[in-house]
Amino acid sequence: MTTLAPPPASAAPEGGQRSATPSARLGRLFTGAPEDPRWARPALWAILVLATALYAWNMNSLTGNSFYNAAVYSGTKSWKAFFFGALDAGSFITVDKPPFALWVMGLSARIFGYGSWQLALPMVAVGTGSVALLYRMVKRDFGAVAGTIAALVLTLTPITVAITRDTNPDPILVFLMLLGAAALMKAVRNGRLMPLVWSAVAIGFAFNTKMMQAYVVLPVFFLVYLWAAQLSLGRRIRNLAVATVALVVSSAWWMVIVDLIPASSRPYIGGSTDNTVWDLVIGYNGFGRIFGASSSVGSQGNGASFGGSAGIYRLFNEIMGGQISWLIPFALIALVGGLVLRGRAPRTDAKRAALLLWGGWFVLHYLTFALAEGTFHPYYVTAMAPGIAAVAGAGGVLLYRAFKEGSAAKWAWVLPLAIAASTVLAVVLLQRVSGSGTVYTVAEVVAGVAGTAAVLGLLAGRFLGRQRLMGFAVLAAVVALLAGPTAYSVSAATSSSANGTNPTAGPSTGGGMGGGGGMGGGPGGSSSKSGSTSGQSMGQPPSGTKPSGNAPSGSGSSSTKTESGTAPSGSESGKSSGGGGGMGGGTQVSSAMISYLKKNQDGATWLVAVATDQTASEIILESGQPVISMGGWSGSDNAMTLAKLKSLVKSGTLHYIVVSSNGGQSTNSEISTWVKKHGTAVSSYSGLYRLDASDVS
Repeated sequence: MTTLAPPPASAAPEGGQRSATPSARLGRLFTGAPEDPRWARPALWAILVLATALYAWNMNSLTGNSFYNAAVYSGTKSWKAFFFGALDAGSFITVDKPPFALWVMGLSARIFGYGSWQLALPMVAVGTGSVALLYRMVKRDFGAVAGTIAALVLTLTPITVAITRDTNPDPILVFLMLLGAAALMKAVRNGRLMPLVWSAVAIGFAFNTKMMQAYVVLPVFFLVYLWAAQLSLGRRIRNLAVATVALVVSSAWWMVIVDLIPASSRPYIGGSTDNTVWDLVIGYNGFGRIFGASSSVGSQGNGASFGGSAGIYRLFNEIMGGQISWLIPFALIALVGGLVLRGRAPRTDAKRAALLLWGGWFVLHYLTFALAEGTFHPYYVTAMAPGIAAVAGAGGVLLYRAFKEGSAAKWAWVLPLAIAASTVLAVVLLQRVSGSGTVYTVAEVVAGVAGTAAVLGLLAGRFLGRQRLMGFAVLAAVVALLAGPTAYSVSAATSSSANGTNPTAGPSTGGGMGGGGGMGGGPGGSSSKSGSTSGQSMGQPPSGTKPSGNAPSGSGSSSTKTESGTAPSGSESGKSSGGGGGMGGGTQVSSAMISYLKKNQDGATWLVAVATDQTASEIILESGQPVISMGGWSGSDNAMTLAKLKSLVKSGTLHYIVVSSNGGQSTNSEISTWVKKHGTAVSSYSGLYRLDASDVS
C-alpha cells in the first residue's frame, strides 16, 4: 500500500496560503519580505531614523508658530474653541484655516499636556510617516532601489525638514494627500470602488487641513484613474462619480455645520469678508492665493516679500532655490524619459500610472506655486516634495536600466545629462550662499566632484562594459545630488533661531519675513453680530516648556488719563508683543501690562481686546487667558464692530482694550474714537483703556 507523506511544515493549508506566524511577521518588520534585497529593510529603517532625528532634534525647544500654538492652547481649555479652531478660549474669532491640524495637535496636548514637544510630536509622526508611506508606494511599482531613493530624497528636502519642525498645518496636509494617493493607486490596480472612496475621504480631510491647496492633486488623481483603472469606461466614470460625492461630503461637512450655526452663537471666521467659511474657501484661501488681492477675495496679494515674485522661475530664485529646487532638473528629465520608456505599455500598466500620478503631482504643484500671485510662503512647497522624490526614485531607476541595457545610443546620454543638470544647479545654489558657513562650501565641493565623477564614471562604465564602475558612479550621483539638500536640512534641524511663522532651511536669503497662517483677511466687509461668552476667565499660563509667546522686550509709555487703582511698577521689565496695524498698531504690550490685566480682570471672559492675531496669540500664550483679536491676522477683518464692543462691555465680559495712538485704520477708527472718549486710560500703559458697563450709554 502506498502511503501519503504528510505535507511539509511550510506547505500552505488547503484553500489558501499559510499565514505567517506572529514571530515571522515581527521578523519581516525588520528584515522585509523574502523577495526583497537583504539591504532594503535595514536601509529603510536607517532612513526613518534619520528622518525622525532631523524632524525631532531638540524637540523640547521648538517654538513653532505662536498663531497656531495659541489656538491649540485655547482648544485645550474649551471644546467649543477646539471645534471651531478659535484663536481664543472665549471663541471670539477663528484662525484663518480649517481646524483639522489644530485638532491633531490639540488631542496630543490634551493627552500629554501643553508644551513644545507635545505639539511637535504629531508633526514628527506624520513627517516620518510620509517618508515610510512614499517608500512603500514607490517600492511596490519600481522596486526597493527606487523606493529607497524616493524616501531619502523626501527626508532630505530642506523645506520639509524646516516645516516639520513647526506647528503650521502643512506636514499633516502632505500626509493626508499621500494617504489619498496610496488609496487611489490601490483602486487603479484592483478596480474596486472602496479604495477610491477612501482616497476621496483622505483628500477631504486634507481640505479641512488647508482648504483649496489639498485640491491641487485632484486633476491628476481623476485622470490617472480614468485612464489606467482595470475597469470598463462606464464603471470608471460611475466610480469617479461616487468618489466625488464622498469628496464633497468629507470636505464640506465642517464648513456646512459652521455656516449653518447662527453667527451670534459661534466665533467670527477669521480671514473672511462676510463671516462665512465659504467666503474663506473661495476667497482668502482660494482664488485670493492664486490671483492676489481684490476687494472680493480677501487676500493681501503679492507674496514677493516671502517667496519672491510670481513667475515660471520663482522656485529657482534666491529665496526658494535652496528650499526645494535641487532635484527639479533631474526629476523633470527622469519623468519625460520614464514616460517614453513606458509609452507602449498597456493602458492599465501600473508603472506608467504611477509615473503619471507622481509626475502630475510634481508639475501641478510647480505651476501653482510658481505662478500664484497671492500670498505665498516658502514652506507651501513642501507639498511638492513627494512628487519630486517619487519621480527621482522611479524615473531614475528606469533611466539607469535603459542606460545600462538599452541598445539605442540616445539612452546612453539621458541619465548622465539628468545628473549633470542637477549637479550644476546644486553648485550654483551653493555658490549663492558661499561664506555663510563651512558646511555649504564643503557641500559645494562634494557636489561638484561627486557629480563629475558620476557622469564620467557612468559613461566610461557604459562604453567599457564595466558594471562595477557604473555602480560606484550611481552612488557618486546620489552623493552629488543630495550634498546640498543635506547641508540645508542639517542647518534647519540644528538652528536655534528658526522663524516659527515663516520657517525656511539654510542661511538667510532675505525671504524670512513673517507669515503665520497667511497675511490678513480682506478689506472690510459685513459682519454678523456674535454674542458674547459669559463666565469667568479661563485657563492658566501654559505649563512646561511653552512653544512660543515671548515677543521683543519693551514697555508702555505713560498716558495722560488715569484709572483709579494700583498698577504694577512701570519700571518692571517684561516681554512684549507688538500689534501691527489697525487698532493697537505700534502699541507695546508688556509683561507688566499683562500682570496688571490679570489682577484687574474682575471676572471678565476676555483679558483684553487687541488689534491683531499676532498680538493676541502672544498674550494668550503668556497669560493663559482668552484675548480678543478685533481685526484678525492683519487687523483688517471686520470681526469687531462698535455695537458688538458695547455689548461685550455692558455684559461685563470685556473691560480692557488696547487702541493705537493714531486712531486705528478703516472701520476700526470708529471703535478707537469711542473707546478714547468713553474709556478710562490706564496711566502706566500707553494705549490701554478700561471700560465698564456704566460707560455704555
